[in-house]
Amino acid sequence: MTFSSDFTVDSAQAWYRLIVVLMLSIIVGVGMWSVVVVLPAVQTDFGVDRSGASIPYVLTMVGYGLGGVIFGRFSDRFGIFKTVLIGIALMTAGYAIAPMSTGIATLSVIHGLLIGIGTSTTFAPLIAHVSHWFERRKGAAVGIIASGQYFAGAVWPIVLERWVDHYGWQVAYWLVALILLIVALPLTAILRASPASTSDTAQAQVGNQPVSVRPKMLIALLMFSAFGCCVAMSMPQVHLVAFCSDLGFGPARGAQMLAVLLAFGVVSRLGFGWISDRIGGLCTVVIGVFLQGIGLAFFLFAETVGGLFVVSAMFGLFQGGIVPAYALTVRENFPQRIVGERVGMVMLASLAGMAVGGWIPGYIVDMTGTYDGAFINGLVWNTVTLGVVTFLLFRSTPPRS
Repeated sequence: MTFSSDFTVDSAQAWYRLIVVLMLSIIVGVGMWSVVVVLPAVQTDFGVDRSGASIPYVLTMVGYGLGGVIFGRFSDRFGIFKTVLIGIALMTAGYAIAPMSTGIATLSVIHGLLIGIGTSTTFAPLIAHVSHWFERRKGAAVGIIASGQYFAGAVWPIVLERWVDHYGWQVAYWLVALILLIVALPLTAILRASPASTSDTAQAQVGNQPVSVRPKMLIALLMFSAFGCCVAMSMPQVHLVAFCSDLGFGPARGAQMLAVLLAFGVVSRLGFGWISDRIGGLCTVVIGVFLQGIGLAFFLFAETVGGLFVVSAMFGLFQGGIVPAYALTVRENFPQRIVGERVGMVMLASLAGMAVGGWIPGYIVDMTGTYDGAFINGLVWNTVTLGVVTFLLFRSTPPRS
């Protein structure tokens, strides 16, 4: 598979390449969601409690976050093509050997070092890379490429749940390894080329929203707020399948709800991308965090299957666009030559939040026997995050048309 290397910023070729890269992102996005679907089966196979079965997810998020920083810097120096090749190789190896795990510790290490780090190469580094292909529609482009993660979440849980039900989680993982090798790998060829001309200004020329905070303080506050935001965000995403099982609705129904949540997350990422081109990334973050808190609160009152489907859709629509808006905020406030590394740092904080936020609910459920405390914990973190990003918004200048 070959692609012409002759394309410019904001060109039709740039949009065409974006769609192909989106397809690649959807396929490799399985690394984010596979462990969520197999959590009940893993818990049964290895005879561990809910918090113990959550450890592979925790290490996946840790590897995903650390890999975003490491490979963000790597892609800044050596290019996105080599970065993604390494990532797919790590993922394929991880899914091939994970079924041979003899215990939860082995499976957790494989998820962290191979699947988590491998998947990281196709998120933060890829978002930073694609943002260089556009100037007038950066927000929309970032929203589209980031939506690949949620497209993956809308598709993979349904597919994996059926594979696990029919063949077991081990065979399901081997099938994923095969798909990565024969489908995802060829698509990386499109990443060989870069646009013929890009800007290297400190901020973007469209939708600029510089924050009047020292750069080191700004990145620290963005990382802290991303951490808190994702502690709240991860509660439904990680535990929805298990939550539905505890309510007596079954894991299959939970996987369907997770797919609905993530499908509406796709709509959110596309819509928030369009909005951020008009009001700036940081303002979009504030709106998203506020709405996320509302969606999270509704989970406390949903008790029926229909109610949970509605709340899942609402939560996905409210929170899906937050993380890409963080990436766009970084793009608006730091030089392009270090955007990959800085986006990786913020994604590291967000994935650390997802990891912590994935483990804490399991611990709370083990202690209390209910998810009510877990949802309240998420609301507390969301409130703190809203305070931080609102402070940054008051220290920013309005976006220029």
